[in-house]
Amino acid sequence: MSYMSKTKSMLKSVNSIETMPLWQQIQWIADPIGYMETAVKKYPDIFAAKIIGFGNSIIFVNDPQAIQQILTNDRKQFSAPGELNGILRPVVGDSSIFSLDGDSHRKRRQLVMPAFHGSRMQDYGQLIFDLTNKVFQKLATNPLAHNQKANPSNRIFLVRDAMQDISLQIILQAVFGLYEGDRCQQIKKLLTQMTELFISPLTSAFLFFPSLQKDLGAWSPWGNFVRQREAIDKLVYLEIAERRANLDPSRTDILTMLLLARDEEGKGMTDLELRDELLALLLAGHETTATAMSWALYWIHRLPEVKEKLLQEQKSIVDPTDWMSIFRLPYLTAVCNETLRIHPVAMLTFPRAVEQESVELLGYNLEPQTIVIGCIYLLHHREDLYPKADQFKPERFLERQFSPYEFMPFGGGVRRCVGEALAQFEMKIVLATILRHYELELADRHPVKPQRRGVTLAPAGGIKMTFK
Repeated sequence: MSYMSKTKSMLKSVNSIETMPLWQQIQWIADPIGYMETAVKKYPDIFAAKIIGFGNSIIFVNDPQAIQQILTNDRKQFSAPGELNGILRPVVGDSSIFSLDGDSHRKRRQLVMPAFHGSRMQDYGQLIFDLTNKVFQKLATNPLAHNQKANPSNRIFLVRDAMQDISLQIILQAVFGLYEGDRCQQIKKLLTQMTELFISPLTSAFLFFPSLQKDLGAWSPWGNFVRQREAIDKLVYLEIAERRANLDPSRTDILTMLLLARDEEGKGMTDLELRDELLALLLAGHETTATAMSWALYWIHRLPEVKEKLLQEQKSIVDPTDWMSIFRLPYLTAVCNETLRIHPVAMLTFPRAVEQESVELLGYNLEPQTIVIGCIYLLHHREDLYPKADQFKPERFLERQFSPYEFMPFGGGVRRCVGEALAQFEMKIVLATILRHYELELADRHPVKPQRRGVTLAPAGGIKMTFK
């Protein structure tokens, strides 16, 4: 036996959660935060679990240096195969940025990224401002427009519904280049209905258990989902066909860029490839941002001192349409970062797999094909990084700089969120617009807890607020 193999044979195996795999799966779906917090008390930096449909153990890691090792050694020690993201396949298919890997994934990222960066941000500023005002002016006069259970007498509304309305219209503009018209409104309505199917841990279970994915007719949960998906597909394919027939290279939306794209052989993307990519961007581009903005409004109005500091900082903005100056406000940035820290919408990074040779990680031996995940939620709640981690303290982001492996609400490595820049920009402009123009307060002072919503975490009950 060589020295190297002797050394590896002396390394420990990762400690495993001892409960039965089926029970772990149920716990993970029903109460992911409770599941992770219980495990990390026993195994602080790394532990093995049997969840998310993988046959073998999946390794949860929340140590910053270990996460850096995983994410900066893509294709050397760890790969990021798209096939591991199968839980998303029923919605986004096999040809989206989530499902691709290797060169195909890299090229798709390079194609999509420009729509979310640089000068495009300034272009989106006025759109975000106008949409925010449109939604809130409608809410102020008719809360029932966003929540059929709202009380018109005191104008209570659900914050997350309002935020989803704003963020969905913004991503429709970025992806399709439109946010008005019958087809756009139909897509918006159907996407909202489809995402609502997985609003609770119970309904989210259909994503985790393929055996439940049976179309038993329109009345059945999965049958309902399939019909919603088919209706969306019909509209998306119609849009693709019309845009192919009237292709305008001067347009800057993502669909136009994808239609113009050609590979080395001069071939463009098929309709199916376009559909998968568009659905992935539409869903990932609005659900997560809507949740993050909802949490920010919750904390801003739960902690008066936070709101007051934001209002004081707003006074430094001379031109309320100077979007980049608003984007750069230090305390607003700190509030957004702290929101994304304490309530990361995505709990985990995308999975990685150990490559051809075994790897040492935190003193443990990981065999080839072992699945490894960075646990963003547990990382963001480490007391050694974030003292009093359960408290909302934006100042921590003014007092020190955190590395990309200590604070990573958008993931990291080759699968870092392509829409990160737009999400941050949108979040700040929406919050600044609301603070400047609307007086709100929480309708319920009870603490709001996060709960599973599909593969993400969202505020239970949607957060009730009212106009003063």
